[in-house]
Amino acid sequence: MAPRPQHDDGGTATETAAEKKLQKPRMYKVLLHNDDYTTREFVVAVLMSVFYRSEAEALAIMLHVHNNGVGVAGVYPHDIARTKIQKTEALAREHEYPLRLSMEPEDT
Repeated sequence: MAPRPQHDDGGTATETAAEKKLQKPRMYKVLLHNDDYTTREFVVAVLMSVFYRSEAEALAIMLHVHNNGVGVAGVYPHDIARTKIQKTEALAREHEYPLRLSMEPEDT
């Protein structure tokens, strides 16, 4: 459908563009996986520094991962989720931990 011409006070016709509806980006869960070598303290530190969780939130997430094998560190658009995974895995390698992360689409 073409935009409708509108007239301003001076009699000049102008066109207004049809508004485009933006869709929200698809969100992805960043998952932390439990292992037998990465320390609890390191996981809490990563959750606080990379995922900006409070100490209480970080402790709760770490304990959930420890007890259940996997837990959600956060939910982000694809590129941000991927960047957080890469940053966390680089920190883990730097400290010689085998910490694994993955991401999956959030259910809508």
